[in-house]
Amino acid sequence: MRTKLCTTAVGLAGALLFTAGCSGATSGGGGASVDPAKLELTDTTPKASGAAATVNWLVEQEPATLDMDAQGGSSTRTVMANVCERLLLLRPDMTTAPRLAEKAEYTGEKKLVLTLRDDVTFHDGARMTADDVVWSLKRHARPEMNESDEYEDVDTIAKTGPAEVTITFKKPSALFTKALAGDAGIVMERKAVEKQGDDFGTPGHPDACTGPYRVKSWNSGSSLTIERHADYWDRGIRPLTKEIVFRWASGSALVNSLSTGASDGAYLTATGPAAVLSKKKGVRAYYGQSTTAWSLSPTDSGALKDARLRKALSLAMDREGIAKSGFNGLAEPWATPVGPGAWGYEKAAFQKAQQALERSSAYTASPSADDIERAKKLVERAGAPSKPIVVSSDGSESQTVITNAVRGAAQKIGLKVTVKTVASSRYDEFFADPKSRNGFDLIPVDWYISKADPAGFYDNGLTGNANNWLGYSDKGYDALVGKAQQTIDDRKRADLVIDAQAKFADDAVWIPLVQVPSVMVLGDKYTGPPASMVSMYYPWAADLGVKKG
Repeated sequence: MRTKLCTTAVGLAGALLFTAGCSGATSGGGGASVDPAKLELTDTTPKASGAAATVNWLVEQEPATLDMDAQGGSSTRTVMANVCERLLLLRPDMTTAPRLAEKAEYTGEKKLVLTLRDDVTFHDGARMTADDVVWSLKRHARPEMNESDEYEDVDTIAKTGPAEVTITFKKPSALFTKALAGDAGIVMERKAVEKQGDDFGTPGHPDACTGPYRVKSWNSGSSLTIERHADYWDRGIRPLTKEIVFRWASGSALVNSLSTGASDGAYLTATGPAAVLSKKKGVRAYYGQSTTAWSLSPTDSGALKDARLRKALSLAMDREGIAKSGFNGLAEPWATPVGPGAWGYEKAAFQKAQQALERSSAYTASPSADDIERAKKLVERAGAPSKPIVVSSDGSESQTVITNAVRGAAQKIGLKVTVKTVASSRYDEFFADPKSRNGFDLIPVDWYISKADPAGFYDNGLTGNANNWLGYSDKGYDALVGKAQQTIDDRKRADLVIDAQAKFADDAVWIPLVQVPSVMVLGDKYTGPPASMVSMYYPWAADLGVKKG
């Protein structure tokens, strides 16, 4: 999954010192920066102990609908993560746990059996049944629905007992349980959804979910309020905050609202506001590791089809400079196109592989004279193209810094670069319409994956994949990724992913630049929620409350 804004992240266990800073995609303003030496990463914030009547929360924009099958933008997810629950739970440390399903077991390579809880109720009091689960999953799988791609390998979904649902696959699908901890695993009450028909998810209509909060009101154009559900089925979770009022703002309006106390918190999608707010009294910024990374994606339009030129450009890129100048001190040079928040299992193995790539001959955080000479030799062997390499930019601060860095790197190694600025709406077309990329050789992209598994990224390099703009094709790579996606055993899958990752890097299919985390800001008196991408999948408001004292 790709987003133009950094909205996904996850913390590793415990608080870690982040050596070079971090944060989201579009930088946006202010010129403020954060001291990387003082930046800590954390899964979550200290536990809350005091109750709150109303907390005012900001999201980037008003949801278009609350029907997650129809639209799943970051604002909608941030709201509905507290209202709708999944069969499995994505926890703040990016591991998964049982939730509405008390057990999810593969009973063969192509069969997954879900054992459902028998004590779950929807917000209208109706009990959750296996029929509701089957209906919900089949709804997600419809071709027109937002999560349909998660069901491409699914063959059948059937009720196989009073509290049991069995899913069979056309081929083994190791990532499907990860999807069940995301939007593809949301369970809704069939009767309630069908009764509302086309009105479901619109203002003035109730939700059909099971979470600790329910939709109270939605004043279109103004605010959306969720309230604590008094009869929530899980008696072990008692939210401290009675209601959350969501409003929408970005840029300076967001900064002003948070710094004046008009709003109490937000998950941020841009580094500019994060850097400014980190220096404001009464507000604290929290950072969590992310799956988001910025890279340069080559196309099949011109000279960069030659891997030697891609490697040469990668060797000459000043990633430390990009991290410092383009992201307000909130970024870290990075050797892979997916952030460490994806390491939801076998973390030590993925970290070791990352460090190996950072020591490889095709990567440098800040190029030395020797790196530049090696890059020049690669260009000499490949032959410098007669036409300039065309790089796109949407004019944002981050992309401007990146494209200037590309231009500077190219000049040092004998390549010519032209930067062509396009409107942000045109930039979005790059991801939907192949023809829109005609005439561009290199496109800066910020990418995140919603699953805690790097295998969820590397399909972007498969032969014929829609996101494989380069037209890269390698049978060995395809076999590695395909096998990884079908390998249920975590250790064996990690080994396959690491091998695929090494080949992806060696062939410079993309040119990784920096990784960024998610950012949450809270008014000083509040605490509790996670500081990670799980805010879009995990009921973070249930952890929100007032600090001790």
